[in-house]
Amino acid sequence: MNLEDIDLSKKISSKKEYKKKLKSLQLRLLRLEHIIYMEKVPIIFAFEGWDAAGKGGAIKRITQKLDPRGFHVYPISAPTDDERRYHYLHRFWTRLPHAGQIALFDRSWYGRVLVERVENLISTSEWGRAYEEINQFERTLTDNGYIVAKFWFHISKDEQLKRFKEREADPFKRWKLTEEDWRNRKKWDEYAEAVEHMFKYTNTNQAPWFVIAGNDKQYARVKTLSVMISYFEQKLMERGIQVQ
Repeated sequence: MNLEDIDLSKKISSKKEYKKKLKSLQLRLLRLEHIIYMEKVPIIFAFEGWDAAGKGGAIKRITQKLDPRGFHVYPISAPTDDERRYHYLHRFWTRLPHAGQIALFDRSWYGRVLVERVENLISTSEWGRAYEEINQFERTLTDNGYIVAKFWFHISKDEQLKRFKEREADPFKRWKLTEEDWRNRKKWDEYAEAVEHMFKYTNTNQAPWFVIAGNDKQYARVKTLSVMISYFEQKLMERGIQVQ
């Protein structure tokens, strides 16, 4: 899995087509939400990506028509002082969904091998051993009946700059853009290397990575829902659960 191989030119041709596809997929996901509730299957989706890559917009469309009782979105930021007293995975263990519910993590435990690695917040040995710690964490979850999938939202460096400038000019979105975003952008190549390593060491059969081409926001939202539903259905059918 290589970021340079991702075709970022993909797009949806019209707003009408986008709305039609989006509605159809959202209703299908609503049906699946009912099935996993009845079958008591816990679901975990982790979302990572470049700053301004569209994670939040995708999560909004994913949850738009779902029953709010059946899911929870966890926006993950830097750990608090209290959370730092524990192992870095502790705060994620405490947010696991109940049987029959969906948890969506906007950023996740992969901060250990991304921002903490690139910003030198931890030692090389700490982020080096985190790959297997994370794999074991996810393996433990799937061995105990969870369905786990991870999404990386990929955009070009030029597209990111365009979105940063749009946010800067919009008084309703300016709050989304921080000095940290600009600092991270300067380390694009270092983050890209960390992402490639993350894919190499943590893309597993039990908890795969899916890369979403995000230069076109509408395409990215539809693609995310489509991939999510296909994976959802595959894992349910493997358990002998009818999804029609």
